[in-house]
Amino acid sequence: MTKINTVLLYVADPAESARFYGGLLDLEPVEQSPTFALFILPSGLGLGLWGRGGVEPAPLAPGGGSEVGFQVAEAAEVDRLCALWWSRGAVIALPPSDLDFGRTFVARDPDGHRLRVYALT
Repeated sequence: MTKINTVLLYVADPAESARFYGGLLDLEPVEQSPTFALFILPSGLGLGLWGRGGVEPAPLAPGGGSEVGFQVAEAAEVDRLCALWWSRGAVIALPPSDLDFGRTFVARDPDGHRLRVYALT
């Protein structure tokens, strides 16, 4: 049986995206080349940043058509991370809000990919 172990985001500039995600997540990539960077998140999931120009077959959609979710334990952590990520250059598409599932905010990376941080209630 196979398991999902990596999420790939197609990006315009892998080096810029690696700097962005490294700053947001306080992580260094475990692998990096001119066309690709890979982070291993604390959960064990890989987050790959692949240069859009080298992907075969070519991506059909720009960033922002889906979300990468980051669950945290408490609502206060949602607010803290929103302030931190904003200070590190993330565009905040949805400020901290209480929705039917819990507290959340949505940020966008330089390519428009949506990053949702949430705490379930």
